[in-house]
Order: sequence, then C-alpha cells, then structure tokens
Amino acid sequence: MAKLSQSKKILEYLKKYPGRKFNARQLAEAIVAAYPADYQEKRLNPRFANDSAFISQIVAEIGAHREQINKLDPHIFCQDKPRPRLYWYDPNRKVDEVEPDITDENNIKDVDAPEYATTAVSEQDLYPILIEYLKTELGLYCQRIDERRSKNTRGTKGNHWLHPDIVAMQPMDTEWDSLIQDCVKLGAGQRARLWSFEVKKDLSRSNARTSFFQAVSNSSWANEGYLVATKISDNSTEKELRMLSALHGIGVILLNIENPTESDMMLPSRSRSEVDWESVNRILQENDDFKNYIDLVSTYYQTGKVTKDWNKC
Repeated sequence: MAKLSQSKKILEYLKKYPGRKFNARQLAEAIVAAYPADYQEKRLNPRFANDSAFISQIVAEIGAHREQINKLDPHIFCQDKPRPRLYWYDPNRKVDEVEPDITDENNIKDVDAPEYATTAVSEQDLYPILIEYLKTELGLYCQRIDERRSKNTRGTKGNHWLHPDIVAMQPMDTEWDSLIQDCVKLGAGQRARLWSFEVKKDLSRSNARTSFFQAVSNSSWANEGYLVATKISDNSTEKELRMLSALHGIGVILLNIENPTESDMMLPSRSRSEVDWESVNRILQENDDFKNYIDLVSTYYQTGKVTKDWNKC
C-alpha cells in the first residue's frame, strides 16, 4: 500500500480528534509515532544530531505546507494568531462557511497586534532567548557575534552585511562509533555543521526584503542560514518571505519570547553541503568574536570535545 503524504497523515490524525486543537510540534510528534517506518530513512540524514532536531525539521515542514494541508479538506481549520499556530478538524463546519470576526477598525487593530508586547524588548534581548531555543530544541552550540568587536575597516555600517548576530555548531558524530569518528577525521569528512542566524525584532512590508537579504549576505558561508524574528506583520509579508526563501534558501524562525520551546521554524533553510571557508576567513579577520567561534569549532574537530565556552551571550 502506498504511503500517505505527510499532509494526509496530519489530516487523518486531526480527524481522529474532532474539535481538538494541536500545534505543529504536537502534530509532528504524533505522526512520527504513528508512522515510524515512513520516517526511518529520513532519520538517517546526518544533519539531525538528535531526535529534537529531527522533530524540529518535521515541525518546519508542517508550517511550510500549511496551505497544502488546508486544501486537503474544507473541515480543516488553522489559527495563525495568537502564536503558536493551531490546527484542528471540525466535522460540523467548513472554512468557507465561517464568517470572519473582524467587523470594524478596532477589531482589525486587535487581530494584527502581536500576542506579546515587543516594544519594550530590544534586539539584544532576543539573543539569549534564541540561544536557549537553539540549544534546547536543536542541540546546537551557539556563540554571539558582536559587531562592536569588528574592525570596521569598511566604514559606517560596513559590517552590516558581513556577519550575523548568532552562529552555531551542530556536532554530527556524537553518537557514532569511535572507528567511524576516526575514519571521518582522517578522511577530512564532515564532523559538524555550521549555522548562522540574523535576528530582527519583527518583519513587515517595510523591512522584510532588506532583512532577508542581510541574512543572505551574512549567512552565505554557513551550512544552514536563518532569519529570526518575533513577529511577521501580515500575510503579504509572510508570502514575500516564502517566495524569497524558495529562491535563496534562507530559512525563517518565528521566535516565541515567552516560551522559546514553542518557537516556530516556519521555513526550513536549504542546506549547503560545504562551508565557504574563504568567506569564513574574511569574517574571521574582521571580528574577534567570529575568530573565537572558529577556534571553538577547530577545537571540536581536533579533540571531539565541546568546551564550556559555548552558549554564552
């Protein structure tokens, strides 16, 4: 019997629990548990260092295929706000039969407002929250890159397009046999993947493209590159980000500052098989934090050990 698509797996699961709402992580865990054989090969992908990283990938795929899931059945509902996004199946109603709740200008303002206030939160405040999410949910080892530690040889805002806000390392060989580790080490194989994150408070039509291409420029050297924000202002901005992500491969993470574990990797990045070491060398010469990051990566490659200097902000 042919395997169900992931979207149809979600439909079948939601139909079992009519009226009950699930976020993407709950759905991901449920369908992986219900169809373990369908995910055996995918689990072998070396980019998934542990189960948490694997589940986070399924969560990202669910978010990326939201429209496809909705089109499967008119009884599937999706609530975008407040975050996290929720999915449910209502056998007694259809999406096109439900009247929108927005009836006046005041209601429109209420719907467009974020579920938590971000005005009092600075971009710098987001760095430790993001690091906590990446460490806990994806098993990454992170470092903050402070632009104030750059040489700024390119003039005012010269480093704006040079390096990201957060970088990370994903060890690939922690569960490998020591013989395999030695083979990879001696054969110059890939023992770790390098990640890059550009952070913004929020994304709107006025700054989405500039922010995205800043992430493209700052993350071109890494295996995985992401743009991170706490809020996307409207559907048109989200569609723009989806189009840009499909074209350029940069992923998008929606960071939940109140509960980082509920953050949404809404668009997964397109992985690069190799690190651009020429670009890495250029950034290393400009910024001492980035040089320290590469020093820590080098230590891991040489010793296989993760020092206590990671995940500091």
